Amino acid sequence: MEEDRPSSNTSLRAEELVTVVLERANRAVMKDLGHDDQMKTTKKVDHPGQNMDWASCRDFSVELGRKQIMEYISTWGLSPRWVLNLAFLETIQEEYHSLHRYRARLSIPTRQSPVPRDTASVCFTVRLSRFRPQTERVEVCYTLESNKLVHLAGKTAFREKWLEDLVHSKALLRRAVDF
Repeated sequence: MEEDRPSSNTSLRAEELVTVVLERANRAVMKDLGHDDQMKTTKKVDHPGQNMDWASCRDFSVELGRKQIMEYISTWGLSPRWVLNLAFLETIQEEYHSLHRYRARLSIPTRQSPVPRDTASVCFTVRLSRFRPQTERVEVCYTLESNKLVHLAGKTAFREKWLEDLVHSKALLRRAVDF
């Protein structure tokens, strides 16, 4: 019977394994961000845009939200080949919050295709509390068009590869499907 129970040694090894895996993942993220020299001195991962100073609920306007989202996107470090169009979509009034939605469309124009057929969309939601103190900051999150994963602005390191993958998969689908 005692053979069926995991020993404290086994649980200790599992904890060590988890720690090693997390440290390796952290190193990989730091390397992707170009912070190889900081890996030895710190374990905290700073994401571009993490210290973004979002507007307070009282000061928020649709135009200010647009300006701040553009500023936030500029922290992603996208290559200059990307062309960006940011549009305000709608405001949704909920019981406790108001949601302001924006869509950023990104594409890569070329000489052969100055108006690209394939774009990548990133949808932003700015959430304002209707009852908390008006000095509280707005919450901003975003999703990539075909993903359900919600990213909190400043908490996730954005990858340009995500956009490239979206554009590439659309091009492949268009070639595969004969209209």
